[in-house]
Amino acid sequence: MKNYLAVLGLILMLSSPALRASVSDAEVQVLREQIRLLSERLDQLEHSRQTAQPDPVPAANTAANERVLDEKIEQAVSARMDAQMTPVAWAERLRWSGDFRYRYENIDAPIDRNRNRIRSRLLLEAAVTDDLQVGAGLASGSSDPVSSNQTLGDGGSSKQINLDLAYVQWSGWSDTVLVAGKFKNQLYRAGDNGLLWDGDWRPEGASLHYDNGTFFAVGLGTWLESDSIKQEEFSYGIQAGVKWPLGSSVMLTAGAGYYQFDTAGKRPFLLNGAFSGNSFAPNSLTYLFDYQEVEAFAELAFVAFGRPASLFGDFVENQDADENNQGYTLGFNYGKAKSRGTWDLSYAYRRLEADAVLGLLADSDFGAGGTNAKGSIFKATYAFGDNWNFQASYFLNQINLAADNRPDLDRFQVDMNFKFK
Repeated sequence: MKNYLAVLGLILMLSSPALRASVSDAEVQVLREQIRLLSERLDQLEHSRQTAQPDPVPAANTAANERVLDEKIEQAVSARMDAQMTPVAWAERLRWSGDFRYRYENIDAPIDRNRNRIRSRLLLEAAVTDDLQVGAGLASGSSDPVSSNQTLGDGGSSKQINLDLAYVQWSGWSDTVLVAGKFKNQLYRAGDNGLLWDGDWRPEGASLHYDNGTFFAVGLGTWLESDSIKQEEFSYGIQAGVKWPLGSSVMLTAGAGYYQFDTAGKRPFLLNGAFSGNSFAPNSLTYLFDYQEVEAFAELAFVAFGRPASLFGDFVENQDADENNQGYTLGFNYGKAKSRGTWDLSYAYRRLEADAVLGLLADSDFGAGGTNAKGSIFKATYAFGDNWNFQASYFLNQINLAADNRPDLDRFQVDMNFKFK
């Protein structure tokens, strides 16, 4: 009777549209195999009853035979299930994610410029063990370390795809993550603002990140150039801070950092020879200074009129230069364009002198990209869906701060952003 009910239950499960929509083809095959084996078992029992001799077999022997047969069926089903589910279990350890952005951009400078640009990124992450992951990501763009944008044109030519991420990540210690390779920047950016680091910068080296919810610290070692036959340059930094609740809906995050880039006397690290606003020797075309950057930051997060909001500030000074060596940003964020129908607004004022930070890694959209600029940044975002939003940005900037003539450089961007996981 038990076996009849099992077969009936499996048949009802397979006939349920809701169940079939929630399981894979491999799992359906396993259930079908169970039905086949149980059906064979019922056929054997029916045949035994029809051919039974007048003298009945002792009940003990019959029960023992049934147990043996049941064990064989269970072993066969288990083996078949393991074989079918092994690839399914491995697939569950893989995770795809990515995003696509279409941008129209107008740059109002001495030469007016309009262009259409795209950015596309794809990431595959695999869990090797419960606390060990590897990841590989591709992105559009060029060799620029702080931009994955690709300008449309060149007669509709094929566009370049680059290795954006390639890393191993270990989280075997409590509240600690160790990552090595080419990875997303783990350093905290107050207000998600790019005073020191563009959001697209991918350090190459290793990073150790600790965060217990109250105290956090990041140690970073990164190669600007690792090939000794060129101009080997290993840089490092450390950042630490606290998250201090001031009430049920108020959080203060504050901290400091130090970053060392030994660049004096070295050539640019990109083939195009750009110094991104930093001072250089015109004869040798080498950096004039190292960048020994001391940073202090704070961000106050709270709720205003039922929406998340924050005020933030960030300050940096290069200890190796005596002038044009400071930078700061002050601003606010209001709202969060995360789910359908939500929106946000933000404003920041930034001043970043020529040798305050290494321009190679600074915000690529502010000013002419890099350092040596000041001005305002306005942004507004509206979410059409959970993974689809519209954003407008306006940069009202001046460049060449150390010069008597400081030309305006205004930049207007309209973005459509799409994400998937």
